[in-house]
Amino acid sequence: MLGLVAASAMSLMLAACGQNEEGNGGDGGGESYNWRFVTEEVEGQGQYEYAEEFAKRMKEKSDGQVNIDVYEFGGLGSETDQVEQLQNGTVEMAVMSPGFTGNMVNEGQIFALHFLFPDDVEKTQEILNTSEALNTDLRERYEEHSITPLSYWTEGAMQWTSNTPIESPDDFQSFKMRTQDSPLILESYKAYGADPTPMSWSELYTALDRNTVDGQENPIFFIGDASFHEVQDYMTISNHNNYVAMTTVNTDWFNGLPEEMQEMVNETTEEMQQWAFDEQQAQNEEWLETIKNDEENQTEIIELTEEQREAFREKAMPIRDYYIENVSGVDGAILEKLEKEIEEAESAE
Repeated sequence: MLGLVAASAMSLMLAACGQNEEGNGGDGGGESYNWRFVTEEVEGQGQYEYAEEFAKRMKEKSDGQVNIDVYEFGGLGSETDQVEQLQNGTVEMAVMSPGFTGNMVNEGQIFALHFLFPDDVEKTQEILNTSEALNTDLRERYEEHSITPLSYWTEGAMQWTSNTPIESPDDFQSFKMRTQDSPLILESYKAYGADPTPMSWSELYTALDRNTVDGQENPIFFIGDASFHEVQDYMTISNHNNYVAMTTVNTDWFNGLPEEMQEMVNETTEEMQQWAFDEQQAQNEEWLETIKNDEENQTEIIELTEEQREAFREKAMPIRDYYIENVSGVDGAILEKLEKEIEEAESAE
């Protein structure tokens, strides 16, 4: 609550900064633009570095007229605080996970479905770039809540960490699994027999250390950078899902920008898709080696076989019916279209 109050106070102080000011532009004069860009990660992690690179490119393209202040996680509150701030215009831009909007935009929970996207992360990114189901249909659902997703991008395949080996759904029985606060994510882990526990990642290290929860899921780079491997004995390479981030803007704010400025933002967003993919690949590969070679905090790495993954996939498939019947507000139409797009992308190999 204090974080939200502080954020509200900051929004009042910075309100003028978000407006265009005459005569304070870059080398060419004209208007200047001062925007705020929040992320769910901290300096050095993918989302924060993405926002920093985005800000740098926008400043260069605009000859200094666009200045973007980047906030790391916690700077303006929790993940859910940041969603509210984007909606009400306290901030103009945000990188956010659909998992933290699941109680608001039901269709956004589609990314929580396990074994939906291809195992090939590059193929998954291609689908995120081109999917009409996501970039048109799902975007419209978000815009009903004053949020416009400009792009979707993967931060890498999701893996599990735990203090007991996870090799089959039986290993999840009565397992306290930390999750994001998304109804579909909760159902996904209940299907394995786990006891899902929603929690902000800022609380997670302590919760793992104190055995308040037994395990969690994240891409490898996040597991390493957040030091979760220091308080977990096992990391299971399951590739059961992809961690998808969204580059988002406040809808009314974005629509109110001059057309040339909207085009500059869209152009930069498109350029950043390849940058984001290369960044996550480098970070995930580097952290995997770091975790493997950390003798002080030894982590046993379990790589699931295809047969073992199939056992999890069988448990996960019925959740698609749950999504259609209990989550989707459009009778699963977006999921149906996305599944066809994924099938077409995989058959084109």
